[in-house]
Amino acid sequence: MHKLKIGIVGAGIGGLTAAIALRRFGHDVVVFEHAKKFMRVGADINLTPNAVRALDGLGIGEAIRRTAARPTHRISRTWDSGEETSRLEMADSAEQKYGAPQLTIHRADLLAALAEQFPLEQVLFDKHASAVREDDAGVTVDFTDGRTHRVDVLIGADGIHSAVRTAIFGAEKPRFTGIVAFRAVVPAARVAGVPNLGAFTKWWGPNPSSQIVTFPLNRGEDVFIFATTPQDTWHLESWTTQGSVEELRDSYAAFHPEARALLAACDEVLKTALYERDPMPSWIRGSVALMGDACHPMLPFMAQGAGMAIEDAVVLARELEKVGCREEVSAALQHYEAQRLERASRIQLGSRGNNWLREGGNADWVYGYDAWQVPTRQPAPAQAA
Repeated sequence: MHKLKIGIVGAGIGGLTAAIALRRFGHDVVVFEHAKKFMRVGADINLTPNAVRALDGLGIGEAIRRTAARPTHRISRTWDSGEETSRLEMADSAEQKYGAPQLTIHRADLLAALAEQFPLEQVLFDKHASAVREDDAGVTVDFTDGRTHRVDVLIGADGIHSAVRTAIFGAEKPRFTGIVAFRAVVPAARVAGVPNLGAFTKWWGPNPSSQIVTFPLNRGEDVFIFATTPQDTWHLESWTTQGSVEELRDSYAAFHPEARALLAACDEVLKTALYERDPMPSWIRGSVALMGDACHPMLPFMAQGAGMAIEDAVVLARELEKVGCREEVSAALQHYEAQRLERASRIQLGSRGNNWLREGGNADWVYGYDAWQVPTRQPAPAQAA
């Protein structure tokens, strides 16, 4: 195997997962991150079995299990009557069926577990990519600080506002969906009378834009609340702002009393505008590839945003593991795209439709995916002397 110099723009979940995997396969990896340091920011994340199994393959599983909760079930309930329309056993049952459980964890705890596995000196902070240029010898990344970096392969893992995506495919703004989300965390002891606190529960609202999702956090000590509702416009510069607890409660005043009891326990809430893009026809150009939200940002209604980025990272790293020289990079990236684009696009559109598992159904095609077993490109045959 030829040791490649690989640059990754973005030290988020997907970027760090890819960095760890690529480095373990022997490549020289550097990560460019726009933040000035790692900070404890972000919301809480649902890692379904497909994502947990991918992380387990990198040896991250033990670290994330230290702080994560392990939901007992995935439950669907009707917003007004409280009728239960589907119930999937998770926890031990998911581990037996899919090889890993569902875990719910704070994004910062997941990032900390990933950062422990990658050398900090290989992360360059306060780096804002402005241009990408490729020639026969490699890829050059220009940064706003006037510096440049040369790599053999460049991976854009820099989110929905991806500078790498813009550099290679042109500018295109994400669009506001007309949906806003409220996020809050309450101590489980405060809502002890509400049933199924240990489960991932989705209260399906009167329309696809309205729902309440709850799941355990911090090993079950807290309950995370994620609620969406329609809103015509969003004029604030930031996508996330401090929300109003009164607005939260008013928006779901007609929901079942058990759902309202959770909202009544909220002391403070964040409000976020949800944005999206359409699926892309291609994620790669030459020796440059996109992954995660840079190429398939999706609404959170299937809880697969982080999972898709983690899957991308593992499959991409496995493809590049087999590369014998820089001339094989483009073929490896094309195979990565061929393996990942259809699945990610299907989930991206399914998340937009927001109907998955409402009345039950087969979760295997999502949860049963194993990024470590996806067929990869075979090495080119040796040339006869």
